[in-house]
Amino acid sequence: QVQLVESGGGLVQAGGSLRLSCAASGRTFVNPAMGWFRQAPGKEREFVAAIEWSGGETYYEDSVKGRFTISRDNAKKTVYLQMHSLKPEDTGVYYCAIRRDAVVLTPAYDYWGQGTQVTVSS
Repeated sequence: QVQLVESGGGLVQAGGSLRLSCAASGRTFVNPAMGWFRQAPGKEREFVAAIEWSGGETYYEDSVKGRFTISRDNAKKTVYLQMHSLKPEDTGVYYCAIRRDAVVLTPAYDYWGQGTQVTVSS
């Protein structure tokens, strides 16, 4: 089992910044992928960003490119999502997820965190 615990969500005005953290514990994988997804009310969960744990290659959804940055700290087993220039449409519950295989841009991940709310006011 893997446990993922997100933190860092909150309420911010449009144009502001937030940094989300996701701490992993439990079993380890050789070269997992870790991703961030978000879900707005009444909408499906959507891909935001992902990172290959070993090589560090990153992937982003088009609407967040240039505004969001995903990174990881191997020693702390933590992945981060730094979000700048936030927009009201970024509002949603943000979930961290881990996948034992290569990065995919769909919700086909093996373990999920409980989610953290991000609300961007206009």
